[in-house]
Amino acid sequence: MLGNFEYCNPTKLYFGNNALNHLEKELIKYGPNIMLVYGGGSIKKNGIYDEVVKILKDNNKKVIEDGGVMPNPTVEKLYEGIEIARRQSVDLILAVGGGSVCDYAKALSVSIHCDDDPWDKYYLRFEEPSCQIVPVGCILTMVGTGSEMNGGAVITNHQSKLKIGHVFGEEVMPKFAVLNPEYTMTLPHHQMVAGIYDIMNHICEQYFSGTDNNTSDYISEGLMKSLIHSSRQAIKDPHNYEARSNIMWIATWALNTLIAKGKSTDWMVHMLGQAVGAYTDATHGMTLSAVSLPYYRYIMPYGLDKFVRFAENVWDIHDEHLSKEELALAGLKAMESWMKELGLVMNLTELGVNAEMVEELADATLVLDGGYKVLNREEIIHIFKESL
Repeated sequence: MLGNFEYCNPTKLYFGNNALNHLEKELIKYGPNIMLVYGGGSIKKNGIYDEVVKILKDNNKKVIEDGGVMPNPTVEKLYEGIEIARRQSVDLILAVGGGSVCDYAKALSVSIHCDDDPWDKYYLRFEEPSCQIVPVGCILTMVGTGSEMNGGAVITNHQSKLKIGHVFGEEVMPKFAVLNPEYTMTLPHHQMVAGIYDIMNHICEQYFSGTDNNTSDYISEGLMKSLIHSSRQAIKDPHNYEARSNIMWIATWALNTLIAKGKSTDWMVHMLGQAVGAYTDATHGMTLSAVSLPYYRYIMPYGLDKFVRFAENVWDIHDEHLSKEELALAGLKAMESWMKELGLVMNLTELGVNAEMVEELADATLVLDGGYKVLNREEIIHIFKESL
């Protein structure tokens, strides 16, 4: 039975190859001080930076730069951004980049006027903001996280070896997002496929949970089939606009809170992957690809019927001579073949993890209870060992 829930997503999207033309009508809603947040500088090489800055200056906005956001934004970077934003009385944070830049911008938005230490308040105590929130807008250049249309903000603390996400409410979600698929075409293959698997895993972690046979599951299956199809087109021709636009749109719907409705959701693959990311600083999507199959094979017996449905409805595997267990495993085998086809990292050894690190990784893994099986420490260690 589909349970009771509320649904609201306030983010306005502008999608397509002329999407940036709509930035001007959003800028008039905010004061003059715009904090431009971006990553390592690729937007300066591909020309997106110049396009955005010109629009800002044409609209009489003061551009306050906060570049250098790393793929796994750190708490030190967050503190640095807070100081800049406070000095400049920022009216809007404009994130130009991928999910990490968008995550950082949202963490910044709830921290600028926060009297407490934001790491303690949001990432250790998991409290909600009680201060003024600076609005965020996003211009997306890499797809995968869905961060342009959700309240999630992941921050890494290398000192404590923790990478933690806080999913804030609708008041923290970006006010608008600009999605031009052409902006994603300059990404290296490694980043493109990492983003594709992040999308797939977001869908799986909502699909493999809670009650079955509801609307959310049917939507999820359609999104997964579309992603598999478009990803194969994109790896053959990274400049295939149709494929890249479909992937971008799937990424948004994979994690904008819609398909989670009626589901308990199981985010343990992300918890395992984030523990690895905190230790290795590895690419997020690759940490997920390294641990997901061992995790799903382990929990498969506890949600067997859903894994059978996954094999049949997503991978089109139909064989009346197979048992349920064999059919479910065939579905995971099909996913493994697709992952290898994309060129994903398939084990933790490739990311620099060794057997001596496993117990520390297990201690750094947050345990959630939304899935078919709540893991204990020994089970987490087992999954990490199977992932090496």
